[in-house]
Amino acid sequence: MSLTKHSLQKLEALLTELGYVIRYEKGSFNSGYCLVEDRKIVVVNKFFDVAGRIGVLLEILETLDFDAGILGDNSAKFYKKIQESGGEDGT
Repeated sequence: MSLTKHSLQKLEALLTELGYVIRYEKGSFNSGYCLVEDRKIVVVNKFFDVAGRIGVLLEILETLDFDAGILGDNSAKFYKKIQESGGEDGT
């Protein structure tokens, strides 16, 4: 996966379709993000660059248990592409 703003937007759209709200804020989280499970909120360190944000969102996506059938066509294709590449960033 390329580490571009466009890829980041696709990841954000995918997580939004899964019902998650993504917020970029300052915080003291060691992993660079905080996941509030019962409220479906993802808080990402706002100081991360695009590559860091993509890495964090991919890491979160790997931990989620969901039915890919609920995704729209574009997000489903993008999710399949992520799975096939293993979430690699191509670097």
